[in-house]
Amino acid sequence: MIPSSPAPRFPAVRSLLAFMLLCSATGAPGQSPAEHQHHMSFTDVLGMRAVRQPAVSPDGQWLVYSLSAPDWQDNKRYSDIYLVSMKEGLPTSRQMTFTAKAGESSPAWSRDSRAIAFLSDRESDGLKKGTNQLYFMRIDGGEARQLTREKEGVTQFAFSRDGQWLAYSAGKEDDRHLHVLSVHDLDSTKSRRIFRHAVPVLWWAFTPDSKSILLLAPDSVNQADKERKKKGFSVTIRNEEAPPVRLWSVHPAGDEETLLTKGSEYSVNGVTVSEDGHWIGFRGIPNNRYVRNTTEQNIYGDVYLLEAASGRIERLTENGDVHESTLRFSPSGTWMAFAAADSFQYFRNSKIRVRRVKARRETWKVLGEGFDEDLSVEFWSADEREIFFNCGLGVTEQICAADVNSGRVRQITDVKGTISLTRDDDSKSCLLRYSDPQHPDDLYTLPSPGRAADRSHWVRLTDANPQCRDIALGAIEVIRWPSTDGTMVEGILVRPVGFEVGKRYPLVVQIHGGPAGAVTLRFNASYSYYSHVYAGAGYACFLPNYRGSTNYGEHFKDQIAGDYFRQGYDDVMSGVDFLIASGIADSTKMGVMGWSAGGHWSNWILTHTNRFKAISSGAGGMNWISMYAQTDVQRIREFYFGGRPYGRFDAYWDVSPLKYITNASTPTMVHVVEGDPRVPRPQSEELYMALKKLGVPTEFLVYPGKTHGIGDLRNQLTKMSAEFGWMEKWIRGKTDWLDWPSMLSTLKSGDASAKSAAGESPLQEPDREYPQ
Repeated sequence: MIPSSPAPRFPAVRSLLAFMLLCSATGAPGQSPAEHQHHMSFTDVLGMRAVRQPAVSPDGQWLVYSLSAPDWQDNKRYSDIYLVSMKEGLPTSRQMTFTAKAGESSPAWSRDSRAIAFLSDRESDGLKKGTNQLYFMRIDGGEARQLTREKEGVTQFAFSRDGQWLAYSAGKEDDRHLHVLSVHDLDSTKSRRIFRHAVPVLWWAFTPDSKSILLLAPDSVNQADKERKKKGFSVTIRNEEAPPVRLWSVHPAGDEETLLTKGSEYSVNGVTVSEDGHWIGFRGIPNNRYVRNTTEQNIYGDVYLLEAASGRIERLTENGDVHESTLRFSPSGTWMAFAAADSFQYFRNSKIRVRRVKARRETWKVLGEGFDEDLSVEFWSADEREIFFNCGLGVTEQICAADVNSGRVRQITDVKGTISLTRDDDSKSCLLRYSDPQHPDDLYTLPSPGRAADRSHWVRLTDANPQCRDIALGAIEVIRWPSTDGTMVEGILVRPVGFEVGKRYPLVVQIHGGPAGAVTLRFNASYSYYSHVYAGAGYACFLPNYRGSTNYGEHFKDQIAGDYFRQGYDDVMSGVDFLIASGIADSTKMGVMGWSAGGHWSNWILTHTNRFKAISSGAGGMNWISMYAQTDVQRIREFYFGGRPYGRFDAYWDVSPLKYITNASTPTMVHVVEGDPRVPRPQSEELYMALKKLGVPTEFLVYPGKTHGIGDLRNQLTKMSAEFGWMEKWIRGKTDWLDWPSMLSTLKSGDASAKSAAGESPLQEPDREYPQ
C-alpha cells in the first residue's frame, strides 16, 4: 500500500518487504496485458503529443492551446491550435487549424474573446516556408487572415488589455524592431514601427493599463562589428564587450518615449509590473563582460524596484552570487515578493521574501523557514493572504501555499503523481497540469486553488495521447531502502510487463540528471529513460533518487558537496542490492544508463565496479579539472568541489572518473551532442579514447547540434535504438547493437505509429489507427 502523504523523510523500517510501497500500476504482478494492448515502442515514445502554450480567453470561457506532434519525414514536430470550453471541458474540444507541414503556435486572445491571433510558418505570399507570420482567426469559424508579411518573420506579439492595439516584433535578433497595429483596422500595410532607435528590441510587453509598452534595448550597436560579420569575418570573441541594456517606456501610438534606467552599472532583464502599473520590478546584471555574457549571469544579478511616476529606483538586494527570482506584486500592488536561497547562501533551499512596496525601511518577512524544500512565487491569492507555488516532495510534485502572515506552508494536494498550478492574470482562471504513471500530461481547470485537492472540481480540458490506453505498461512501484550510512533512500521500480513473482529479471539502472533533480511519478516516455520499452522487453528498470537529488530536504541535496560521488554511488548500489535481495533483479544481467549527471554517475560506476554487463554514458563528465573551463557553468562546480580548481587540482582530480579509468572493464557506449555547452564533447572524447586504448569494448555516438540534449526526432530514435541494442548485446548476448534497416523502415511509414509487423523489435508496433 502507499502512504497517505508522500513525505520526503522516512521512518526506520525493520523488514525488507516494508521498504517496498506499491504505487499506481498497470496491473497486479503477473497480470498479462489485455489482448488489444501492445508493448511500448520507440516510436510510441517519440510519437507522444504535447500540449503547449495554453491561453484562457479574457472572459474565462475558452481555452486555446497548441498541440505538437512528430513528423518523421521532415524530422521535426509540427503543431496545430485547438479550442475547448473551460466550463464543459473535453467533449467540446475542436481543432482550429489543419495546416500540413507547418506549425501554428503562440495563440493569444482578442480582448472581446471572439477571436485569436497566432503565429504560423506556413508558406504564403512568396515568403519562404519556416518564417513565422501573424494570423488572425475568429473562433466561430472561417479562414485565418494573414496580418504580416515580414521577411525575417515575427518573433512575438500581444494584444493590449484595453483592446486597442496589437503589437509585434520582427526581424533578425540583432536587428529586431517593434510594430503596432490598431485592432480596429487590422491591415498590415498600416502597421507602424515604433521605437525607431538604431538598436534591436530584446524584449517588450504592454503594461497592464495599456498606456505604454515596456521594452529592453541595448544602449548602442557596434556597427563595425556588424559590418565585419557581413564581410565574412566570423570569428567569435568570447565574452565580448557589450553596451548596457536599458529599460524604456514607449506609448503605443509612438509619440512618447521615456528612458527608465540610466548609467552603466547594470543591464536590465526579468521585468515585471504591478497590476496598477505604478511599480516595475527588474533584475540588474552587473556590466562586467565576464559576468553578463555568461549562462550564469542571473546568479550575479540583483533585484530593483522602480516607481513609474517618479522614476525613482530602489535596489532591493545586494547578494553577490545568489540568484533571486523576478519580483511578483500582490493584486493591489501593496506587497511584493521574490524567492531566493535561505539566508542568501548559495545552493540553500529557496524561501520567499515579502515586503510592502512603499515601506523602504521595512524588514523583509521570510516565508517557509520551517519547510525543508524550495519555495517559489507562482501567484498571490486574491485576498493577498497566501502565495501559491508548486513543489517537489519525494517522488511526487504537489501544490502548496505559503501564509503571508505566519510564514507557514500548507500542502494543498496529495496526488500520487505530478501536479502543477498556474493562474491566468486576466481571467483569474486556474489551470492544472497533471500526470501519473498511467496518464500522460494533460490540462484541467478548477474553480479556485483551494479546491485542487478535490478531483470532483477538476474539469478535464485535454486528452493529448489517447493512444496510450492501448499500450501495456510495466507496473510502477515506489521503493525505499537503507543506504550504507543508514539514511533511507527512495526510488522508482518499473516492473516488466507480465511480471511473475519468484522470477528474476534483467535490471537496467536509469540515473537521472542534475544531480539536483528527481525522478517522479509521471508517465514515463522520453528518449532519456523510456523505461516501458525495457519493461515490454522483459527488463526491470530502477530509477533511484540518490544523494544530491532534490525533493528530500536541503541536507539530502547538498550532502554530496565536497564528497561528490561516494554517497550517491553507495545509494545507487545499495538500491541494486535491495532489488537483488528482493528476488526481482538478476545480479548477472544488469546495465546502467544516464545522461548529464546520470552520465557522470555512469562513468563513476564504470570505474568503480565490474558488476554490470553494459553501460551507456550520455554527456558525462570524466575530468573535472578540464571540465571546469569547458562548461558554461562554473559556480555549481565550485560548490560541489569546494572551490575553484586552481591551486587545488588534487581535489578535482580525486573525484574525476578518469583518475580510475584503468579499473574499467564494462562494455560502454558513449553519447554526446557535438556542440554541447554544458558537458562538452571533449569529456566524452576522454572517456572513449581511454576505453579504446585499454581494450574495453566501446562505441561513440556524436549527435549534431549545440544543445545539452538531442534535438531532432531521428537522432533521438537513434540514441534509444543504439542504447537498447547495447544492453541487449551485452546483457542478453544478442549479436547486433544498431539496427539501421528497422529505423529506416520506420521513416518510410511516414508517421509516428511506424506501422510494421516485423517481429518483437521495440522499434516497431502493430498496424493501428489512433483517435485524433
